[in-house]
Amino acid sequence: MPALAGAKTAELSGGRVQAITLRSENVPGDVAVSIYTPPSYNQGRPLPLLLFLHGGNGSDQDLQHFTPAIDAAVTAGQIPPLVIATPSARRSLYMDFRDGSQRWETFIMAELLPHLRGSLAVSAERRHSFIGGVSMGGLGSLRLAFKHPDSFAAVAALEPAIEPTLSWDEIGPRVRFWRPEKLLQPMFGSPVDPEYWAANNPATIASRDPKRLVDLPIYLDVGDQDMLYLHQGTEFLHRILFDAGIGHEYRLVRGADHVGPSLVPRVLDALGFVGRQIEPPGWIDDGVRKARTTFDDMKRAIGMEVVELDSRRIRGM
Repeated sequence: MPALAGAKTAELSGGRVQAITLRSENVPGDVAVSIYTPPSYNQGRPLPLLLFLHGGNGSDQDLQHFTPAIDAAVTAGQIPPLVIATPSARRSLYMDFRDGSQRWETFIMAELLPHLRGSLAVSAERRHSFIGGVSMGGLGSLRLAFKHPDSFAAVAALEPAIEPTLSWDEIGPRVRFWRPEKLLQPMFGSPVDPEYWAANNPATIASRDPKRLVDLPIYLDVGDQDMLYLHQGTEFLHRILFDAGIGHEYRLVRGADHVGPSLVPRVLDALGFVGRQIEPPGWIDDGVRKARTTFDDMKRAIGMEVVELDSRRIRGM
């Protein structure tokens, strides 16, 4: 378990943000973690926990950019109460480096999650454990969720920094201009090990064994004006999931770029998705079932196959 090196707290209008510092043998230096707790924190049953991963060149402090809006939405009942934790992970891509010098995946899964569950009033159950993030954090959240689908009840990735390919050799200039090989060599080896890259590429993980993701609700968001062309990588992953029939939500946000004022409402939309996993809205009611029965009878009348309802899968795939 990591050692607690320090803590401080800042109050919001309803909830609060606490900053703690952890030490671990898996990663170098102290790891700062910002933690948002809602107004109802520690007033009854343990709350759901969301790991929210920051983008490249960011830190745990990025959480504070979103917490006023999150706090207002939680206070207004638009999002169920939950605890959100953001660790500072530098430019690690949230992964274990090939040479073993830094083990961020190990830190998050084997140390940070148990520490948060042991020190906070949060649920340790999978059905109340979520992960998400922005840009590099979107990439990291997809990788961690796809590699550990039994650990999370859902993943919400905004503008994930993923490549539109299954193979390292196929990466083109629209990726390399912002992610040159030199930047990736500390994580993937020098030169980059294509097999290690593929083993940690969310699209490749999903394509190799999509059935592992059937029980993992997935939310993808990206702006169609993304300056890093991340809409291409996100669309690529969406198509892999769609063609495999894996149920997910995908939002190509018209007019939105990689940075700017669109991000706060988009984060709230992503948290709305998480909230629907915490408190399912009951969209399939008696009226829907009655309509389905009518159309299923019409399908049978002409010899069509009738597919039973399964919200985990895209209908007809």
